Amino acid sequence: MTTKTIDDVFKLCKDNNVQFVDFKFVDFPGVWQHVSQPIGELSKELFEEGKGFDGSSIRGWCDINNSDMLMFPDPTTAFIDPFCHHPTVSLTCNIVDPITREKYNLDPRNVAQKAAAYLKETGIGDVSYWGPEAEFFIFDDVRYESSVNGSFYMVDSDEGNWNTGRNSQPNLGYKPRPKGGYFPCPPTDSQQNLRAEMVLELMKAGIDIETQHHEVATGGQAEIDMRFTDLVKQADNLMLYKYIIRNVARRNGRTVTFMPKPLFGDNGSGMHVHISIWKNGKNMFAGNEYSGMWQEALWFIGGVIKHAKALNAITNPTTNSCKRLVPGYEAPVNLVYSGRNRSAAIRIPLYSNSPKAKRIEVRFPDPACNPYLAFAALLMAGVDGIQNKIDPGQPMDKNMYALPPKQLAKVKSVAGSLEQALDELEQDHKFLLEGNVFTEDVLLTWIDYKRVNEADPVRMRPHPHEFHLYYDI
Repeated sequence: MTTKTIDDVFKLCKDNNVQFVDFKFVDFPGVWQHVSQPIGELSKELFEEGKGFDGSSIRGWCDINNSDMLMFPDPTTAFIDPFCHHPTVSLTCNIVDPITREKYNLDPRNVAQKAAAYLKETGIGDVSYWGPEAEFFIFDDVRYESSVNGSFYMVDSDEGNWNTGRNSQPNLGYKPRPKGGYFPCPPTDSQQNLRAEMVLELMKAGIDIETQHHEVATGGQAEIDMRFTDLVKQADNLMLYKYIIRNVARRNGRTVTFMPKPLFGDNGSGMHVHISIWKNGKNMFAGNEYSGMWQEALWFIGGVIKHAKALNAITNPTTNSCKRLVPGYEAPVNLVYSGRNRSAAIRIPLYSNSPKAKRIEVRFPDPACNPYLAFAALLMAGVDGIQNKIDPGQPMDKNMYALPPKQLAKVKSVAGSLEQALDELEQDHKFLLEGNVFTEDVLLTWIDYKRVNEADPVRMRPHPHEFHLYYDI
């Protein structure tokens, strides 16, 4: 059942004999938080008056002296949670300041909603459509520790190529080689049935799925693709996508990570994002320019390329992200665009000549991002490109990885570290402030949080490989 109104939510609860309601919202870095109540506590008044909670305990949010916050459930997001023992309806919430009664600036969902509204205000389009391809790894075991006198991690997968010699009695082989995991049939693809179970749960929750398959890397890399939809809905879907995939894996004795680079020497997990803008039922990206695109689409690309390094602080927001963005692993580090060419940071898919199918594919984001902030930032960069007619330059239809070093050195590339990306965002963020979509406090809080809690702790810690290199120096 697709819910649109408060009455639809109550009918969903009645039809499924629901006993609990679960309120979910996304924290600043991009992880779902939740609180549950007996279903008898759910009333129409709660949808109108909100539910109070302590915002000071949420990462990156308010101080303890301003801690009271309200969550307002969105009835269009209701679904029956398949992982709760007792029938439970789940609702995604917007966060509101109880004093001003305005949506909270640091609520990422609020930022995404403002971005969608800003697009309409510009007159460029009525709606933008988003199709993220979030990759992930399915592991059988994970162990890690970081302390004052030691640090390690260890992940394992039965299909990992490093286990070809394991005495598992029996070891049945059929393990994808590094970079050899794209599209093999079972038994080499050992996770077909698990991904199919994930797909079925995603569809039950109301997410339209287009395809699922094994990805390039050994050790259980996977991809499940959602059908495109509007910006806020797709960000909602991606949060639900992560939730369902992780929990299906767990009930099957597996574990999932959306870290961009959990394995050394093999492909990392990206999240290629397909984007188009529509107005009055017409795709504004379709035309007779390069690769069947319209001029507005090329300007959109120009905006993304111009602001790419600042965008990296939001679309690739972890210290682990830069470990994926290195040449040689199909990593889209080169800030050029092309049709069909996957060595470019922005690709124009050419599977179909239909105007409805015309879109751009931004290839550098990764699934560790907060989707509300990432989609909003990409839209704002593209809109800036259209408004200021930013020329993306000439397309690059060559394999960038095969270019001579001197020629490749002339091509701009994405940020090489989280620290560099944060510095770029600090210098280049005016385009995000247009329409009050992002605000100064959002960006300053983001930059400070990432530096203090992620970049600096990783920068200051000894790395295990440094002992391999330097212990006897």
